[in-house]
Amino acid sequence: MSAAPEAARAVIFDCDGVLFDSWHANVAYYNAIRAQLELPPMDAEWERRAHFLAASSVIEEMFGHDETLLGKALGTARTIDYEPFYALMEPVPGLFEVLTSLQSSWRLGMATNRGSTVPGVVQRFGLDAWLDAAVGVLDVARPKPHPDVILECLARLAVAPAAAVYVGDAESDAAAAAAAGVHFIAVGEHTSSARVVRDLREVPRVLEALAREWCSSP
Repeated sequence: MSAAPEAARAVIFDCDGVLFDSWHANVAYYNAIRAQLELPPMDAEWERRAHFLAASSVIEEMFGHDETLLGKALGTARTIDYEPFYALMEPVPGLFEVLTSLQSSWRLGMATNRGSTVPGVVQRFGLDAWLDAAVGVLDVARPKPHPDVILECLARLAVAPAAAVYVGDAESDAAAAAAAGVHFIAVGEHTSSARVVRDLREVPRVLEALAREWCSSP
């Protein structure tokens, strides 16, 4: 990719698994839907899938084998207030310090497969103090691994793909970043990438190295 001018560069973050440990919130939310349908809690495999699938896909895949049950599940999901589940979302260590450290040099965005809860997450945790754009699956035609949420975020940030980095924790994030034409940093052990960090606190170091590469590119 070509060199990127500092004034027009961006870092876009996934939400769950990158900015927040949302495992318990996701499990509790989908189990609440199942409880209203008089079904047992999810098993371990569904807990894992619910964490990585797009919000719009979880219910369709979980109940899609039965059209009547799917309709009930979709209706139930629309009636459940997500407010109690925000309390189960834990900001990852160093979240606000990392965002503060990057804010002066990068435009910051969030692009996620979350749906109607995107504004709630931003408001509940005060992310609008750092983020210049927040895009969810309801803002675009297709969820990740398609590039739509990243491309929409780039459009709102007015930054070209070659001058942007996406930070994610899943193979769908890596695929979306590649399709969008942006650089990618993988967090954790759930995806493979040329740039991998253990947690968010290591991201600024990788971004500094990447910025130096851009400056040295012809």
